[in-house]
Amino acid sequence: MDAAVLVVGNAHFLATYVNQIRNIMSGTVEASSCLDEVVSLVQEKQPAILILQATQAGSLELCAQIKQQTQLGWTYCILINSLSEKTSVGTLDDREAIAYTEALESGADAYLSMSADTADSAVPIQENRLLRAQIQAGLRGIKFYRELMQTNDVLSTMALADPLTELSNRRAMEWELPRQIQNARSYSTPLSLIMLDVDYFKSVNDNYGHQVGDRVLQLLAARLQHNLRLQDTLFRYGGEEFVIALSQTNFQEAKNVATRLKCLVSDQPFNIDGTLALQITISLGLGFLNAEDDIKGETLLRRADENLLRAKTSGRNRVFSGDH
Repeated sequence: MDAAVLVVGNAHFLATYVNQIRNIMSGTVEASSCLDEVVSLVQEKQPAILILQATQAGSLELCAQIKQQTQLGWTYCILINSLSEKTSVGTLDDREAIAYTEALESGADAYLSMSADTADSAVPIQENRLLRAQIQAGLRGIKFYRELMQTNDVLSTMALADPLTELSNRRAMEWELPRQIQNARSYSTPLSLIMLDVDYFKSVNDNYGHQVGDRVLQLLAARLQHNLRLQDTLFRYGGEEFVIALSQTNFQEAKNVATRLKCLVSDQPFNIDGTLALQITISLGLGFLNAEDDIKGETLLRRADENLLRAKTSGRNRVFSGDH
């Protein structure tokens, strides 16, 4: 896979390893000799692998700093200690064992002790294999991480979407409504809520079957969605019930929106399959955010639900706003 690698060290370290790493992998290999700019470079470039000169002052602290940041912690950090006097590859004296432990404690994913005093600044074959193996390990980890993030994005989208209507579902509303309440209070703007459902929906299912009922809900969702404003958010609350959050919308504006939607539904029949046209009406209850409402929006939603019940018990196909 193509990936970015950032190599950080002094001039001799960079001369030794940058070209070697370019031969090991495809992708972008960048270099920096300034530790102070590394965090900003990592944030900007999002490299898959960060290779640091272990003996450069501040390298351990830098590794720890990067690993502590949620958005950067997945970066695979390799610390390389370039030794002028090297024992056989794979063996560590006491000093190196301590450095190895400190590196891993700082958050490094790998610590390599390697020769750096060869005449042509080339890495010996055995050490080249070791470096290659660590880079490949890092790339495998990053590949897995990216695939996991993509899977999580898909699962999150699925968890927050209603499969029938493709609207945001009740779970999404329970996440979004507190955010809108917080925004309304922070900026001193009004927030209104509409809860609505389909009148006599059970009779649709009983007389025409659940497939027709499902189609009615799909058509209703589309008609509502296409006739809402940019600041309005439509959710399928459950069954034949829907909720609309009206940000920056006061009492009278919300009543106007609800009345308009009621007429848009009742004035035009729902064409199911070209042969069946159903006359559908909806009842709507309104709620308006006040200072006593809880941050989750439970009391606000409850008032809208109570007003919906009043709209239905008073004759259906109407808007009930209650006391303001």
